[in-house]
Parts: sequence; structure tokens; C-alpha cells
Amino acid sequence: MPGKLLVVGTPLGNLGDFSPRAVEALQSASMILCEDTRHTRKLLTHFGIDRPTDRLDEHTEDVRSEQFIDRVEAGETIAIVSDAGMPVVSDPGYRIVRLARERGVTVEPIPGPFAGVLALAASGIAPLPFTFLGFTPHRHGERLDFYRELAALGHTAIVYESPERLVDSLRDARDVVGGGVEITVAREMTKLHEELIHGTIDEVLAALEPRATIYGEVTIVFGAATQVTSSASPEEIAAEFEKLRGGGMRRNDAIKVVAEKFGMRKNDVYKMLAGS
Repeated sequence: MPGKLLVVGTPLGNLGDFSPRAVEALQSASMILCEDTRHTRKLLTHFGIDRPTDRLDEHTEDVRSEQFIDRVEAGETIAIVSDAGMPVVSDPGYRIVRLARERGVTVEPIPGPFAGVLALAASGIAPLPFTFLGFTPHRHGERLDFYRELAALGHTAIVYESPERLVDSLRDARDVVGGGVEITVAREMTKLHEELIHGTIDEVLAALEPRATIYGEVTIVFGAATQVTSSASPEEIAAEFEKLRGGGMRRNDAIKVVAEKFGMRKNDVYKMLAGS
């Protein structure tokens, strides 16, 4: 019998969301590939699934996918899961699924929860069209560019964010698209302390900023946004640039700082300075 690769969605938190079909799929597999075998073992034990596990995460997927697809071609059924939700979507799995497709191996997806769609469904924000953009960048400057790309979409967008960076990320979003854009912050979806915060960016920040600590996985749904046009004059921009240069800052670094301060793209600042 030919083997196959099972891509199995797992619960975000509430184990009641694990479907009978998903349980049967994992029970049928000769091997279950996991981001964290210890985490997945708890799920398997709860559902009485006694199958061997092995690690396949972002650090090992490139080097280990081929050996597992070799086994599928030899007739084994192998399943891949992530720690929570659907593999591949902001989780490991893309490379092994791509390799399976290239080698003509059957790939069978087993549905599971997707935090982005759950948050969208509960947000009251226009559902279509929407774009899922995954995790925001860690660095401030890259995150500003990320939100400029989000604004350029002109429709609903969904992003993932870490709780530690949530407030800073929303401040960056406000600098790019303005504080009046409608958002929903969804935290700890399907878990005991699930929380949905609706409002404009300004309103949600006002609710979050007083908190000493924010816990849990976070999804943000943004309503349609456009980038705020800088009100700074060419003279103000040139003056800020010259001040930074006068302080010894390199040209490219000064352009980057000016762009971030006035909510502009670096190329636009460069063009403005070149024409002044």
C-alpha cells in the first residue's frame, strides 16, 4: 500500500476542539512529527494515542524532511503536527509538504483550528477580502515597514504578535496608519482566559498600556487601513536630517531615523532630500 503524509491540525488550547478524525489519523500513523515532542506527548496521552514521535521544527525541517519522505515512499503513513493549530501556517511543515508534492507523495490535510480565522470571525470586522501576514518583525524599523505594507493592502489584515511586544507593535501601527483604525486583539483563543479587545488602535492601547504584563498567544485583526501622510514640510525634514548629520550620524542612518520619525518610507525621504 502506498504511504501518505498527514497534515493534522491540533487544538489551540481547548482539547474539545480535537476532532475524532484527527485522533484516528494520528492513531493510523507509524510516526508523528512534532515541533516539541514533550508538548505533543501530552496531547497524545490525553487521547490514548500510542505512536512514536520525532522532532521536525524550523531548525531541523530542511535537513530531515527528505528522510521522512523516503519512508513515506516506502509505504509508511507519517503525520506532522505543530504545537497548536495547523502546521505550515506560521508553523513548520511547508518544506516537507513541498517535498512530498515534488515527489508525488499523497498529502492529506486533517482540519484543525486556525487562530487567525477564529479572531476574524469574532471581530466584527469586514471578513473579505483579508490577508494573513503571520508574525510581525521583532525590530522597530522593520515593523514600521511591515505596517506600511499592511496599509498598502487596503483591506482587512490579520497578524500574530508576541505578548511582550504587543504594546510597542500597536504603537508602531498607530504611527503608520493612525489611531482611528478599527482592530480586535484576540488573546489566548479557546483557552480559559480567552480575551477579545475591540476598538480603535487608540482605544485598545488605552486598555493595554496600564497592564504590567500581558500573557498568551496574540492575534490582531486590522480593519482596512491606509498609511497616514506625513504633515511635515520638506524644510522640516531637511532640517532634521541636517541636525542628525551634524551630530555625526551616517547619511543612510540619518535617512532611516528621519523616515521613522515622520512616518515615511526611506526612499521618499531620500527623494525629498535630493530635490531640496
